[in-house]
Amino acid sequence: MDRTSKALIAMLLSGGLMACSTTSQKPEEPQPKPAIEEPKDNPESPEAEKDKQTAEKPKPQPKKTADGKLILGQQEWVYVPGLEENFKARIDTGATTSSISATDVVEFERDGQDWVKFTIEHDGKKSKQMALPVVRWVKVRQSSSEESQRRAVVESWVQLGDLKEKTEFTLADRTHLNYPLLLGRSFVTDVAIVDVSKEFVQKKYK
Repeated sequence: MDRTSKALIAMLLSGGLMACSTTSQKPEEPQPKPAIEEPKDNPESPEAEKDKQTAEKPKPQPKKTADGKLILGQQEWVYVPGLEENFKARIDTGATTSSISATDVVEFERDGQDWVKFTIEHDGKKSKQMALPVVRWVKVRQSSSEESQRRAVVESWVQLGDLKEKTEFTLADRTHLNYPLLLGRSFVTDVAIVDVSKEFVQKKYK
């Protein structure tokens, strides 16, 4: 074998070894991505939690004005001690006198004075019979009728919230109306103010 042939064989062997060495190299493994740390919830301090609870809790609405007058909504619970019963009342400053749903009204005389017997009736419920002296008589004309009706006005104790007052009531059949009791200006004046945007501001008497 001449020198040229030996050199050629050496070159071929060297190229093959290099190819094998290149092919046998392992590909680089991908580097793992850095883990993203989830943000942790910072627990609120006891003071912050207390403030949050206070903000969520509705503030109690005032029941009186600064000068001591009752604050009334358009509806209130009124307790009548003589009947030992609470009645849902409508507060109406447009009406002069208060009125109560009275049925079975019977006039009679006692010691030379006019008296009336009556029961309070509403929503199918009837109270025990009451007898009270007549303070005065009034004539009321309904818009649907030309004739006027003679009605008795009596006085009775009522309790609304912590206020107990004696007030006048016109006896009228209110069984067809939503409220058995209506409190007018004769009760509200000087003792209360009315906020028609509210209802049942005062506590129900128990």
